Amino acid sequence: MSKVGLLGGSFNPPHFGHLICAQEAAEQLQLDEVILVPLHTPTDYQMPSDPGPLARLALCEAAVAGNARLAVSAIEVERGGTSYSIETLRSWRESNPDAQLTLIIGNDVAAQFPSWREPAEVLDLARLAVVSREGESELLLAEELSAGFPGSDVTAVTMTRVDISSTMVRERIAAGRSTQYLMPATVAQLIESEGWYL
Repeated sequence: MSKVGLLGGSFNPPHFGHLICAQEAAEQLQLDEVILVPLHTPTDYQMPSDPGPLARLALCEAAVAGNARLAVSAIEVERGGTSYSIETLRSWRESNPDAQLTLIIGNDVAAQFPSWREPAEVLDLARLAVVSREGESELLLAEELSAGFPGSDVTAVTMTRVDISSTMVRERIAAGRSTQYLMPATVAQLIESEGWYL
């Protein structure tokens, strides 16, 4: 049985913070693979300077190139429309019935988890891993979610604190500033060649 982690997000664009999160989850939870799942359309916010879902998918593929433990799925991009985790998990379970799934989410997102679409079924389909930067209270939040959904499997992951955001990266690109050491060179090269985020 393969142990697969799904890490969703806009990845607008992907950066080293995303990759560190994925790598830490893979190691701490002993996952065989962590798969980045770029969304097509967010449920509750607008994405500034969005080059489009296919572009963000390509950027994610460039970001994980060469890492055998990380991969990318186009499941939400191909489905189109607003992205809901429950739909992605159902689809994944149908096509991968033997996989042990872990849904990886950030501490900030986890705080809103009870208001998600069908959260109880999300927890029936996958273990929930709450990721926080060092110094944040991910253990407390994981315990609260576990208590709120009896019988669910909720765990915590701590990642090295790296204060990089996609917003910061976009702003630096728009201002003509360097993004070296903020994201993989493969991602920066693709952005530059396509003229995204200028």
